[in-house]
Amino acid sequence: MEDMPRQNSTPLIVIAALLGVFALHWAAAVFIPVLVGVLLSYALTPVVDALVRAGLPRAVGAALVVISVVGGLVWTVYALSDDADRLIESLPAAARKLRESVTGRSSRSHGSIENVRQAAEQLERATADSAARAPRGVTRVQIEKPAFDVKEYLVLGALRLVELSAQFLSVCFITYFLLASGDVFRRKMARISGPDFAKRRLTVQALDEITQQIQRYLAVQLLTSALVGVATGLAFWVIGVDEAAVWGIGAAVLNLIPYVGSFVFTAAASVVALTQFDNLEMTLLVAGVSTVLHLISGYLLTPWLTSRTSQLNAVTVFVGVLGWGWLWGAAGLLLGAPILMVVKAVCDRVEELKPLGELMGRSEAGRAEP
Repeated sequence: MEDMPRQNSTPLIVIAALLGVFALHWAAAVFIPVLVGVLLSYALTPVVDALVRAGLPRAVGAALVVISVVGGLVWTVYALSDDADRLIESLPAAARKLRESVTGRSSRSHGSIENVRQAAEQLERATADSAARAPRGVTRVQIEKPAFDVKEYLVLGALRLVELSAQFLSVCFITYFLLASGDVFRRKMARISGPDFAKRRLTVQALDEITQQIQRYLAVQLLTSALVGVATGLAFWVIGVDEAAVWGIGAAVLNLIPYVGSFVFTAAASVVALTQFDNLEMTLLVAGVSTVLHLISGYLLTPWLTSRTSQLNAVTVFVGVLGWGWLWGAAGLLLGAPILMVVKAVCDRVEELKPLGELMGRSEAGRAEP
């Protein structure tokens, strides 16, 4: 009996991939807190392990670490709340100053732009006159914009605040449970990988590599963000920017978001500097300092440190981060690189996926020696 022809599984793989992308987007409210909790557990596990070696029960050590982190965040927000309030209060003035600056420059430019504006006004008047001379029996339809409903915006803002609070609590609980469980899930994953010892060994190796790379990646990101925050705060203090400490913390936080964070920070700092100094040279100085610091961090320090801790090439990281950012927004930009590290570690140990792992990896010439 002749063998049956082998069916092409490519369409099924494409359909499964599209369904997976849809599921990730649809259930983002579930996946994002879980992944953030997993990342935090990787970052805080060494601290909990040290407390366990000191004699504390693991559950108590995990609780102390999570409470300390949350307490530190709350204290930082409270300590800088006054400075942040003053900074937020200055934003309307900054926007007004920017609008006046743009309007002033445009009012000084004549020629074709002014002619176009006058022509548009004449067309608008002609349209209004023709509408006023409309024949009888024709009903004029005028579209009115809905009035601003304060209650609606307050309700939406309150719901959004409740949603963010729920996600924050979810991250805290997930992080605590993962820290308190220790290596329970690690042993379970090795056990369910198969009865074969070779498969269990590959699973353990993949988990070890994932843990090592993610911890190194987080250490690099925290180190570079802290350096950017301190350098930005000191530079803005020397220049004379108000609330320099708040700007330093903002630079550190936004530096965690690849590519987009530095652009957002530089734009915001430039607008506020224009309001405070009312001087184009000082505004350019603030923007230049911010740009230089982020360039040094993003294109020199971070790539050099990451190349020594990660097996991913730059193209994979860039495209992957853009893809996860499109899928999950700012959270995707933050989680994209660690997710790619997990995918790379799995692909390197699954025979059918090794070509994909090779495609994601660095070149042989740039790979660090063992």
